[in-house]
Amino acid sequence: MIRFLKGLILLPIAIVVVLLAVANRQPVMLSFDPFSNGTPAFSMQMPLYALIFAAVALGIVVGGVGSWLGQGDTRRDRRAKGRELARLRGEAERLRQAAPATVGRTALPAPVSRA
Repeated sequence: MIRFLKGLILLPIAIVVVLLAVANRQPVMLSFDPFSNGTPAFSMQMPLYALIFAAVALGIVVGGVGSWLGQGDTRRDRRAKGRELARLRGEAERLRQAAPATVGRTALPAPVSRA
């Protein structure tokens, strides 16, 4: 069922991407030199669809890195809580193993009767 839903969602997206690439095949000049109008020193010609896809891919990577960096505190807290949980589980297991040995040795105090 999930495969069908993935196909149902991804197929129209793939069709739109292919149509975008076919419709925008004309070359455009990508310039990395903001000071030159004529022939920029750092420039390249590429199809418009490649420029659009590269910009989208760069946006995904930058957004992912930003999200990963923003979650650093959460990951640090989770690691610390995991270490504390492991320590407490070990202590609980140690106390469980020690408890049967001490139960037989301790005597409960006698009840106090009031007459």
